[in-house]
This record gives sequence, C-alpha cells and structure tokens, in this order.
Amino acid sequence: MTQVYGKVALIGLGLIASSMYWASKRAGVAGVTAGYARSSETRETARRIGLCDSICDTAAEAVAEADLVVLAVPVGAMASVAQEIAPHLKPGCTVTDVGSVKRHVIDAVAPHLPETVQFVAGHPLAGTEHSGPESGFDTLFDNRWTLLVPTETASARSIADLRTYWEALGANVEEMDADHHDLVLAVTSHAPHLIAYTMVGVADDLRRVTDSEVIKYSAAGFRDFTRIAASDPTMWRDVFLTNKDATLEILGRFTEELFALQRAIRTGNGEHLHAYFTHTRAIRRGIIEAGQDTEAPDFGRGKSKT
Repeated sequence: MTQVYGKVALIGLGLIASSMYWASKRAGVAGVTAGYARSSETRETARRIGLCDSICDTAAEAVAEADLVVLAVPVGAMASVAQEIAPHLKPGCTVTDVGSVKRHVIDAVAPHLPETVQFVAGHPLAGTEHSGPESGFDTLFDNRWTLLVPTETASARSIADLRTYWEALGANVEEMDADHHDLVLAVTSHAPHLIAYTMVGVADDLRRVTDSEVIKYSAAGFRDFTRIAASDPTMWRDVFLTNKDATLEILGRFTEELFALQRAIRTGNGEHLHAYFTHTRAIRRGIIEAGQDTEAPDFGRGKSKT
C-alpha cells in the first residue's frame, strides 16, 4: 500500500486509536505514528507494548509536523484538546476524530482550529467492550463502516486522503451529514446502549433473583446486554449528553413500541407478536447478509492481537 501520510498523531490511546495504529502498520499507510495520552500510566503501557513509533509526554509534541491528527478522546474532552493542540498544528494538516457524535464535535472543535488546517470529522463504526491501549488489534475495522463528516471548508484532497487511509485500514467509507449521522447512530448504537444499561440495572434490582443466579443462568440475550453495558462509562456519558435530542426521539419511539408489545402480551395477541418478531428477524438476517456480523455465538467479535 502507498503511504498516505508522512506522520500521524493519535491523541488518546484507547481501543480505537491503538487499533488504528496496528491496522496502519499492517497496511503501511503512515511513515511514522506518534501517540499521546493524558494519563502517564497509559503512556507507559503504550511504550511497553510498542504502541506507536513514539509516545509523547505532551499533545503539542505529538502533533508537531503531523500530516494527520486523530482526536480519539471522549466527546466531552474534544474542545479542550483542540484548543490545546491548535497552536502546534502544521499548516495544511488534516484533523479528524473518532467520536460517536458529530454535530457537537464539529461545533466544539472547528472554532479552535487555524484556517490553514483541514477538519474532516469521522466515526469508525467498530468496537468491543474493552478499552485502553492493550485492547487494540489490527483487524478491528475490516469490513466495518467509517463515516466521514467533512466541514464545509475541508478540501476535496483532505477528504480523499482520509478516505484512502481508512480504506487501507480495512474499512468501508461513506460520507454523511452531521445531523443525519447523529440520528442514525441514535437508532443503531446510542439507544441500544442505553437499553442495555437499563436491562442490566433491572436485573440487579430484582432481588428475588440472586446475583449468583444472574451470572450462572445468563442466556445469550442477557450476556449480550452485559457486554454492551461494560463499555467505557465516560465515553457513553458524553455521548448521551451531546446527542440528547436524537437519542430522546428514538427512546420515545422505543417506548411506544414497548407499550404496543406489552398490550399484545396482556391481551394474548399472538398474531401481533409473531408478525413483529418475524419482521425483526428479517432485519437481523439482513445485517448478516451485508457482512456486518456473523451467526457465531460471539457475534463475530473474535480478537487477534498484533
């Protein structure tokens, strides 16, 4: 693969950023990669496992002379990080992010960046319940989607280069408007996470079912809820607070559907239940046929370390 960027800077070294490094190393699309994390413990872990070509003790040092800067920090921290690195960005470089919310990130980051910098917001739709620098692996983005949300001032060249970079990391790439992105993700990710958190909380509240029984007799459905509910709490707190309107809209629709199912169960309306479950089963089949998951018990999230 042809090199796309001479230097890439990863700001934040969790699952996504560490996977980006390993995937980039596999593809050979970056000359060198510098990394930075706020926590000295995280930086030491990254150095120990050989993550990135260099681990810097300041964000300013990491972004110096970088052609691509990736903001891989919680959505709530984007503005302060952008403000911190802005004076040290190379003219003409591209800044992107991996946040799960786009309108808020664009509004928070763009005002701090110099006019000479290209900002192309992004969101890789890939992940596991694990976090931290040791959680990354080089196949995380293979056949997964990455959505690019360019700002109005971003050049065609910067968008094309970032698309090439993500494709080299294994991703399918598509461009999307920020507000539409946030609505789509409220349906496909944000509301399901909140429901999973709630279901695990309900199980914890049902004192008639002991903790040992919940763990011992968990069927696949509850196990999958607990996997989702184990996701990084800081990240998800910020997601819900910054994509409030779209998430509340989808939760309102969910509540209506749930009431309809409650009514069908209460009145013994088996026809409604069967039709509903047939429809949702077809959606699951479509996801598998699109190659976005497998029928394996672990839902295709096997992990390989580089």
